[in-house]
Parts: sequence; structure tokens; C-alpha cells
Amino acid sequence: MLAEGASSDRRTELRERERRRTMERIIFHCDLNSFYASVELLDHPELRHLPVAVCGDPESRHGIILAKNEPAKKFRVQTAETIWQAKRKCPDLVLLPAHHRVYREFSRRINRMYQDYTDLVEPFGIDESWLDVSGTLHLFGGDPTALADEIRRRMRQEFGLTISVGVSFNKMFAKLGSDYKKPDATTCITRENFRQMVWPLPVGDLLYVGRAAAETMKKFGVRTIGDLARFDRESLFHLLGRHGAQLHDYANGLDRAPVAPAGQYTPPKSVGSGNTFARNLTGREEFQAGVGMLAGQVAARLRRHRMKCTGVALQIRDPDFRDLSRQKRLEVPTCLGREIARAAMELAEGCWTMERPVRALTVTAIALIPEEEASVQQTLFSGGGEEKRARLERLARTTDAIRAKYGQGAIGIASEPRDAARERHAPPPSGAGRGED
Repeated sequence: MLAEGASSDRRTELRERERRRTMERIIFHCDLNSFYASVELLDHPELRHLPVAVCGDPESRHGIILAKNEPAKKFRVQTAETIWQAKRKCPDLVLLPAHHRVYREFSRRINRMYQDYTDLVEPFGIDESWLDVSGTLHLFGGDPTALADEIRRRMRQEFGLTISVGVSFNKMFAKLGSDYKKPDATTCITRENFRQMVWPLPVGDLLYVGRAAAETMKKFGVRTIGDLARFDRESLFHLLGRHGAQLHDYANGLDRAPVAPAGQYTPPKSVGSGNTFARNLTGREEFQAGVGMLAGQVAARLRRHRMKCTGVALQIRDPDFRDLSRQKRLEVPTCLGREIARAAMELAEGCWTMERPVRALTVTAIALIPEEEASVQQTLFSGGGEEKRARLERLARTTDAIRAKYGQGAIGIASEPRDAARERHAPPPSGAGRGED
């Protein structure tokens, strides 16, 4: 009898496991509307009907638009444009300073609220999160649209903010759903309607389709997500590598990426640091000082994540806001600032005249791998220099630990001396963009 009962329990368990495996996933993407501006307007309700933008400090040359409210959007004020460009479109634009610590606290509290509905909550930047409610929807009535509307109601009531929610069967389409209608809306993209709703959208609307990929595809007649979905997958692989094949899957609704559990550590795919300088850099010495400072910051963050990079990217912005980007692979994975800086300078020397003025620089460590995997590659390819590199890494980690305990100014970078030019021309960065860490 005991054996029969155990066998019955096992069959029930297997049926339940199969049911979960075949069950349609229900993914939400929650996107806070005009997040920075909306938080600032909580303290300035009298400005709600006026065009308002949150911006950096014009005096320190971080004078770009970080966020804008709905009235400002009607004047076509754009995020990342300069203040003078925005003011030319909207002379009466009200400018408010940013308070990033407040935004981070709101983001933390909001993600904690999402966990009332599921433990699968994956933040995507400070103002967006994916929720997988497949296994918990039955606890809240079983209607995904009604649950999304309830979360929107709570957001208004408890935080005074609004969100747009995309509801779909995968993360990519849920993200498109939250962008589909704003502000304060719920949009459902299903297996039955995604061809009608998603395929007519511009291909650049699909997450991870960058400007370069979009331009490449445009040359072959791919202008919409539907064009991408119908394009030959093998040809996309030849055009864009594995990324092209993955984008083809996304366009056809074949995204199977899971939503990470709340609080689970997700290793970064890249780590970058950028700075708009107090004045233009001119000459090799100043350029190298700026690159060295940023490379040191990137390296410290790599070590904190216990990652190493196998590639480096450099972005240079001139005073006219024209950007130039280059990247290269490294022979040996690294988490040392001097090696990242050396690679960045090699990139610069191949594409930039050092006497040209530079407004901003960004150094990014790309193609990251875990330390343990990197150690194998270093042994194979470093040509006997692994002992010296290991000593430098230990010294860098000691420096990291001292700074973490006593502050950034407690010690200089022993393995990468800071010279007077770095101190003089490279002030602390304004902060890296979303997705860099």
C-alpha cells in the first residue's frame, strides 16, 4: 500500500511538473512613466501642468535633459539633448535638478512592492522591471490584465506615480507592450495578436537592436520588426553574427529568457565609466589622463564583480556632440586599469588626432568572463607573465579594500600612479549609463 501511495504521489508530481513546463508564461514589464520628473513633481505639484524637465548642471557641462514630463513631450523635448536645444523648442521649460539618491530609494521600494505578486522580479535599470506571474496569477484572480491594472492602481495610490505595463508571453514582447501606450496603460501582446501589433513597429523598437545593427539591416530592406521576422535567419547570422540570429528569434516571439528571481545576482555583460570634462581635453597628455582615470574606475568595478574583460570599447565625444566609437579584443583577459587604459589608447591612436578637443570620454570593458574562467585563459596565452599579473591584481585588490574602508582618497593607485595631469584634467565622472553595470 505504501509503495502504491508513493507511486501515485510520484505520478502526480510528474504531471504537475509537465503542466508547469507547458504552461504559457505570463510576463509583465512595468515601466515607470517619466520617472525622474514624476518623482520631482511630487514635491512641486504646482508645476504639474507646466512643461518640466530634470537636467544635469549646466555650469559643470552636464547640461543635458535626463527626463521630462508629459507637457514637455508635447514640445518634443528629448532625453539626452542639451538644455539649449530643449529651450529652443520650449522657451518656458521649467528645469529641475536631479536627486539620484531619491530615485534609487523609490526604485528599491517599488521593486519590493512588485514582490507582493511574485518572487520573480528582475529590475532593468532604475525605472523598469520584469515580473513573471505565471505561477502566482491564480492567487490574484487569474486575469493578467486585471492584475496589471491593480498594480497600476497601487502605484498611483501608494507612490503617486504611474506605470505602463506590458503583458505578454516573453520578456521582449512585454517590454514592447509597456512602450506601446503611455502613460498609465496596460497593453497585452499575445500569441494571437503579436503579428498585428508588433510586426509593423520600427525594427529599432525591438530591445537590443542598436543603431549600427538597424543601419546594417536597413541596407537589406529590414525596416520593421516584421521585416526582421521574415528575413532569412542564416543571412542575418552572416550579417550580424549570433546577435543577428537572436534578434530574428526575438522578432518571431521565440524569446525564452527567464525572469531572474528577486535579489539574485546577475553578472554584468559590460562595465563602463564615462565623464564629461569641466573643460575640453587637448593633447595626448590630457587625453591619456582622462582615459587612465576612467580605466581605473572600470577595473575596480570589474574586480568587485569578480569578472575580467576580453575586450575594451572607447567612445569619444567632441565639443559638437559628435561621437566616435571603437572596440577591440584583448589577447589576455584583464581586470587591471593599466591594461584597459593601454587598449583604450591604442584604439584612440588609430582613429583620433590627439590635438582635437575632447568634450567627453567613455571607457567600457566588454565581453566579460568570470575570474576562474579567465585564469585558465591567462595560463594558456599570457606567455609566462601570469605571476606578475597576479601580483598586480593582488595589489589592486588591496587598494580596493583600503578605499572601501577608508574612502576613495585614502590611498593612491599603487600599481597605476596618478600623475598631476590626471588630477588636474580628470574630475570625477558624471556616472555611467544604464546597463553598464
